[in-house]
Amino acid sequence: MAFGRIPGFSVLFIKYQTSNKNRDMGEVKLMKGNEVLAEAAIRCGCDGYFGYPITPQSEVMETLMARQPWKTTGMVVLQAESEIASINMVYGAAATGKKIMTSSSSPGISLMAEGISYIAGAELPCLIVNVQRGGPGLGTIQPSQADYFQAVKGGGHGDYKMIVLAPSSVQEMNDFVGLGFDLAFKYRNPAMILADGAIGQTMEKVELADYTPRWTQEEVVAKNGNWATTGKTASRKKNIITSLELGSAKMEANNLRFQKKYRQMEEEDVRYEAIQCDDADFILVAFGTSARVCMKVVEMARAKGLKVGLLRPITLFPFPKKAIKELAAKSSGFLSVEMNAGQMVEDIKLSVYEAGSNARVDFFGRMGGIIPTPTEVLAALEEKFSWELSYGVKRSY
Repeated sequence: MAFGRIPGFSVLFIKYQTSNKNRDMGEVKLMKGNEVLAEAAIRCGCDGYFGYPITPQSEVMETLMARQPWKTTGMVVLQAESEIASINMVYGAAATGKKIMTSSSSPGISLMAEGISYIAGAELPCLIVNVQRGGPGLGTIQPSQADYFQAVKGGGHGDYKMIVLAPSSVQEMNDFVGLGFDLAFKYRNPAMILADGAIGQTMEKVELADYTPRWTQEEVVAKNGNWATTGKTASRKKNIITSLELGSAKMEANNLRFQKKYRQMEEEDVRYEAIQCDDADFILVAFGTSARVCMKVVEMARAKGLKVGLLRPITLFPFPKKAIKELAAKSSGFLSVEMNAGQMVEDIKLSVYEAGSNARVDFFGRMGGIIPTPTEVLAALEEKFSWELSYGVKRSY
């Protein structure tokens, strides 16, 4: 199924380009977003995948089973009996210092939430993919972005964060697998690719990465032997993997160390794309499929003489607060465009508030698996900011 064929979206989807424009071309294929997640996992040297099928991401496991990487790279691929079982398999396997991943869709991620919290508390790197569908409850199998809060605010219990990457193309579905693993191991922290059913089911041309061999056991020991369960040697103490700490003072110390790590993420690994923002009076903020819609909105608005730009967060955590603060100093307003009831808009409002700006922040979204059209978004922008558009100045609040 190619979402590029939906009326009004074909031009928008064809015009999307990867940001890596100058790299030498590798192997190029036409693939679904879900399929390329599996292919990228094999090619980046992933050691194990544990999952459970659920629409709209089932092609991830189907592709892995078809590719049979256990015969070529030695990668383990296992369908668990449930999402709860699969995330606990990830927990155990990640403790060995190897590259481990899982994937699911919204209800399945909810079932994994306790295990993800344990993994974060034990400071283990792994990669989790959520190809979102509409909710709440069983909801629909159509695309959604309603898991934003769950992803960026932790999702499970306790004060923890995940690194959250938001792809807007099949190419980025490919690229973010390797990047997700790199960031997960840099911080010894779970990383999530937060996609949606549209990106997962879209077919596009994708440039695949070259094959990277899986780490040998000697490499795992050299890279991660100071914390992973690689077998005790005479030269070091036991490595104990746990999120349990019964002493309150020690548990607080753990939490303070975690918070320091999250602040480091905010300093070193914020990623975003700014499109025609330099002279923009109004900034659209959107991620994933919504960002692709907003690329067309910028084009349509500029054709009408409206100076509109797009800020696309690539990392939802760490969130590009500094970029928004800088834009708030010179822009009249922000419109958060999301496929939910309004979630990311709260982080935008907080950033603008911290900047001391009187730029207005508003929201437009669709729910239930409906993708907003560029025409709808432009109409919402003109309606919600009619005062600013009429008088050409910021309104004080």
